[in-house]
Amino acid sequence: MADLNHLLNKQSFIELGARDRAKSLLDVGSFRELLDPFARIMSPWLAKQNIVPQADDGVVVIKGRIEQHPVVVISIEGIFQGGSLGEVGGAKIAGALELAVEDNLNDIPTTAILLLETGGVRLQEANLGLAAIAEIQSAIVELRQYQPVIGVIAGSVGCFGGMSIAAGLCSYLIMTQEGRLGLNGPQVIEQEAGMQEYDAKDRPFIWSITGGEQRFNSGLVDVYVEDDRQKIQQQIVQCIVQGQPLIHRSRNTAFYLSKIQQVDTTAQILPTEVQALYQGKEV
Repeated sequence: MADLNHLLNKQSFIELGARDRAKSLLDVGSFRELLDPFARIMSPWLAKQNIVPQADDGVVVIKGRIEQHPVVVISIEGIFQGGSLGEVGGAKIAGALELAVEDNLNDIPTTAILLLETGGVRLQEANLGLAAIAEIQSAIVELRQYQPVIGVIAGSVGCFGGMSIAAGLCSYLIMTQEGRLGLNGPQVIEQEAGMQEYDAKDRPFIWSITGGEQRFNSGLVDVYVEDDRQKIQQQIVQCIVQGQPLIHRSRNTAFYLSKIQQVDTTAQILPTEVQALYQGKEV
């Protein structure tokens, strides 16, 4: 009966837009959006290239509470320019993280939650986007000294490019089966290395390399959860309660470098071999 009730009440997280995703995680009536679309702060560069801009530049920032714990939820809209970040959207994220640092310095224990649906830097604003992502990464490192920074990669855009590095700096990462995480996207790899190296149309292969289940089994993310708003929220709460991890992945460089050095780059490594490698088993 409990399983039936869950199925009847289940709400897909992936099917929600960026703003609704953020609001769905927060206590009812506790949230307020910073620089909402009515502020009309949008990219000044897209219109010059005949691209229609969006009033929030594809980034939603909402402050509120989750089970009475103060949080800032930063949600990237994957359907706008592939979730890519330029000057304005990047500045909104970095600014929100810096405000969370200020909260903590003022004894308000604000946790940041990043809902990551992004291909990384917006090509139309390349250098500005790179600078913005560098500021985001710096702010994550500063904030995680006080409170855990929690990243959620649900799907279907995934998290790639410079923002995948930002994801790697998070205290905890939560992924669904539909999510993907990688430095370079499939089309980029295929373009640069050829279809023999990486067929961008081979969806089972792509998810076997960068999908949520694979990343979880390889120890590169902390939580693997189904596409269910309530379950994702529960996992976020658990991460908040756990506090800071004993060691952040980004500080455990000796472990990961030792594993990478064992990889034979002359042949395509199998997903099961990746899992065994990171789990300390014989490949």
